[in-house]
Amino acid sequence: MNKPAYTFPGFCSDHHISRSFLYELIKEGKGPRLMKIGRRTLISAEAAADWRARMEAETNQTSAQGQV
Repeated sequence: MNKPAYTFPGFCSDHHISRSFLYELIKEGKGPRLMKIGRRTLISAEAAADWRARMEAETNQTSAQGQV
């Protein structure tokens, strides 16, 4: 996954999520940071990595709370 930036379809394909789920995440404020270049909306590789780390941390935190 060494891309400088992802399109929405490319991001969804590489992360095995649907475009509709990505739009839901963005609407809820849980999606990756977006950048506009001209008329295109892209997701930088750094934003994708940050998003993966946030999602992993959120999952780990939820799992830990369930084990109390």
